[in-house]
Amino acid sequence: MSVARASIEAITALREERMSGWKGRLLWLSFFAIAMAYVESAVVVYLRHLYGITDLVRDAPTRPDPLTPIELGREVATLAMLFAVGALAGRTPAARWGLFLYAWGLWDIAYYLWLRVFIGWPTSPWDWDLLFLIPLPWWGPVWAPVLAAALMMVVGARMARRSEAGWSVRVDGLSAGAGALGALIALYTVMAPALHALPGGLEAIGRARPTAFPWGLYLIGWGLVAFAGWRVARGRPPDPGCPRSAERG
Repeated sequence: MSVARASIEAITALREERMSGWKGRLLWLSFFAIAMAYVESAVVVYLRHLYGITDLVRDAPTRPDPLTPIELGREVATLAMLFAVGALAGRTPAARWGLFLYAWGLWDIAYYLWLRVFIGWPTSPWDWDLLFLIPLPWWGPVWAPVLAAALMMVVGARMARRSEAGWSVRVDGLSAGAGALGALIALYTVMAPALHALPGGLEAIGRARPTAFPWGLYLIGWGLVAFAGWRVARGRPPDPGCPRSAERG
């Protein structure tokens, strides 16, 4: 009995250690994501002025220029910074990934809010945006990345919370398959203009512009990713009788 009691006490102490300062860490992570979104949106405002962009679909550059590799590097660096701060905030492997997703989602939503403050854009959730450039240009209405960002925040925060509380947070085969399929579907919807122009080379890709967004297909992909993310994030409760259950996070 004393061994079992000692094991339970050790598990409880480990959980309390992991959960200590949870609200404070989440608050500071949120503060960082919102401040970083300010910087990101400010850069986009400068780029719009530099290129004379008033209508993004009409005025976005159609061919690479000396700033293109810098812009690609900035996108990679942005993700690296978000991952780094999530890794610093989390106390288990699953929590680090979860807080990375949370920070990424909050940053993306705050980015559009700051742009709205700075230049009055977007004027509508249906406004087209050039979302990303790697490996091909992504085009989509603003509501699409915002919906994805909201999902990342919810799933990421739940993953981190459950993992640090001692729950086992793992990716099973069903979750991996559904998530991969959903991600591929969603990626196709935002990269469709560039993919269709791919046979024409870089110039054709640069000139490619969206005409209609396959929102139904996007929502199917989003739903599959949401199903997979929620399955992973809900985790499995710890076994009080197994000291290693608190270490698997």
